[in-house]
Amino acid sequence: MKIEVLGTGCTKCTTLEEAAKQAVVQIGGFHEVSKVEDIVEIMNYGVMSTPALVVDGVVKSSGKLLSVDEIVQLLKD
Repeated sequence: MKIEVLGTGCTKCTTLEEAAKQAVVQIGGFHEVSKVEDIVEIMNYGVMSTPALVVDGVVKSSGKLLSVDEIVQLLKD
């Protein structure tokens, strides 16, 4: 599973990245977590508000700081 955190480097974006990493540890397995800070790449996803969470190329959340538990639920769905 490829998990991307979209954001330009703000505090909320960094916090979401850490929460995503914690969620991956909770669910186990091999999952890649990466940060996308390039505004053009972010816009290619159609995201207008960050932070955003993308799982396997699908935007799951945008403009909201998710908790670890919320991310775990999104990854299980």
